[in-house]
Amino acid sequence: MDFTNKIAVITGSGRGIGREIALRFARGGADVVVNFFRNRAPAEDTAAEVEKLGRKAAVVKADVGVPDGIDRLIGEAEKAFGGLDILICNAASGYNRPVMEQRIKGWNWTLNINARSALFLAQKAAPLMEERGGGCIVSISSLGSIRVLPDYVVVGASKAAIEAVTRYLAVELAPKNIVVNCVSVGIVGTDALKHFRSSKDDNVLLSAAERTPAGRIVTPQDVANVVAFLCTPAAEMIRGQTIVVDGGYTLLV
Repeated sequence: MDFTNKIAVITGSGRGIGREIALRFARGGADVVVNFFRNRAPAEDTAAEVEKLGRKAAVVKADVGVPDGIDRLIGEAEKAFGGLDILICNAASGYNRPVMEQRIKGWNWTLNINARSALFLAQKAAPLMEERGGGCIVSISSLGSIRVLPDYVVVGASKAAIEAVTRYLAVELAPKNIVVNCVSVGIVGTDALKHFRSSKDDNVLLSAAERTPAGRIVTPQDVANVVAFLCTPAAEMIRGQTIVVDGGYTLLV
């Protein structure tokens, strides 16, 4: 997949899935904006890896859960590279608690970072993409958007919202030659999995692998490959879709 001379912004790209997506685009020839909010060191490390691949990298601290953060991120991308071709909405947060323990603060925090950001990042990115003849936007969702997972009510609602926003963006941005899609991710062995009470035991990952038709759990690289494909001309006619990457796990549930 060739992304030569493309400029990609990946939110929450210091580690995990976001890091792998950033490196996947860099391997294809793209310059990358690495975004973080709390931990600069992993973001700097991702940027260093991008540069080792012969591409340029810019590190931008920005909270995409607030309007100023969105403005800063897209503004710094334009300042650093002069435009934007690819936007990956990967940053995520949330309060993993049972329904009866959720609070309004947790709801607002989660929806703002996970879902509201996808809409308003697209608003800011679209004019820059249009100036360059078009672009691609991909958001990262999860199986909790349609399945009930332990303590996942608020995050699940935010992911369902992301998928809905994806469909609306796909239709309204199509005249600008901007392709919009979503990738829903199954169980991935990243640090984020540690926030689930049911996943404290390493046996959970082994059990998940045994229940997956593909014979293993999804890796960040698997997700990055699909995200990258959706940003190629070969995927031009895939619009507003949520592509499930779970190794077939949900087929048996």
